[in-house]
Amino acid sequence: MQSGAGEMTASGKRGMGERRFGRVNWLGMQTLALRETRRFLAVWTQTLAAPLVTAGLFLAIFTLAIGPSRGPVMGVAFTHFLAPGILMMTVIQNAFANTSSSIVIAKVQGNIVDTLMPPLSAGELVAGFLAGAAARGLIVATLLVVALWPALGMVPANPVWLLLIVLVGACMLGAMGIVAGILSNKFDQIAAITNFIVTPLAFLSGTFYTLEALPGWMQAVSHANPVFYLIDGARYGYLGRSDSDPVLGLTIVVLTTAVLALLSWWWFRTGYRLKP
Repeated sequence: MQSGAGEMTASGKRGMGERRFGRVNWLGMQTLALRETRRFLAVWTQTLAAPLVTAGLFLAIFTLAIGPSRGPVMGVAFTHFLAPGILMMTVIQNAFANTSSSIVIAKVQGNIVDTLMPPLSAGELVAGFLAGAAARGLIVATLLVVALWPALGMVPANPVWLLLIVLVGACMLGAMGIVAGILSNKFDQIAAITNFIVTPLAFLSGTFYTLEALPGWMQAVSHANPVFYLIDGARYGYLGRSDSDPVLGLTIVVLTTAVLALLSWWWFRTGYRLKP
C-alpha cells in the first residue's frame, strides 16, 4: 500500500501524518506556540515596552485633562477607575496584533505554507496561535499590574478573577486576530480591520466612562459589545465593582471566543484564503 500520511505502509505501520481519534500532536503544537511567543519577545521594545508607554500616556492625559474636575466614579478616584479598563484595552489590542500580524506577514512573504504543511490539525493550529496571543496578553497585563502598584497604589481586589478575564480576553481577541489574518491578504486590509472594528469596539466599551453616563439606547448597544464585558470584568477584578453581572459577562466572552475559535478552525481546515 502507499506510504502517504495516515495510510498503512508496506511494513504495516502508519505514516508520520496519521490522525487517530483523540491523538494530539503536542510537540508540533508546542513548537508553534513557542514560535509565536519568541516572535514577539524578539522585538520586545515594540510589543511589550511600547504598550506600557501608551497605557501610561492614556492615564496621564486623562488624569491631567479631566481628573482634577471629575469626582469619584463607582466610589473610587477617576484615575483608579480608568486603570483597569486601560489595562484590558492594552491586553486585547496586543493579543489581536499577535495573531493577525503573524498570519498576514506569512501570507505577504509567501511562507504561510511553512505553517500549513507540518502535521498539525486545524485545532492544533488554532491552539498554537492562541497560546502565543495569551502569552503576550498575560505578560503585558503583568507588567501593567506591577507598574500600577507603585504609581497609583493599586492592588487587584480579585486577582484570580483578573487573571481569568485577562486570559479569556486575550484568547477572544487572539481568535479574532486569526479570523482577520485569514481574511486579509495585505497590510492595509488588516489595518482597516484594526481601525474600523477592533479600535471602536475597544474605545466604545466603557473604558473611559460608566454605562450610567449613556442614554438608554447606547447602553443597549454597549451590552451587545463583547469587549464591554472584558473591560467590566477587569474593573471587577481590580476594584470589586462593575456595571454588569461579572459571571454573565464571562459567559458571553467565553461563548464569543468559542464562536471565533470555531470559525478559525473551519477556515484552517478548509484552507479558506490560505491555499492558492
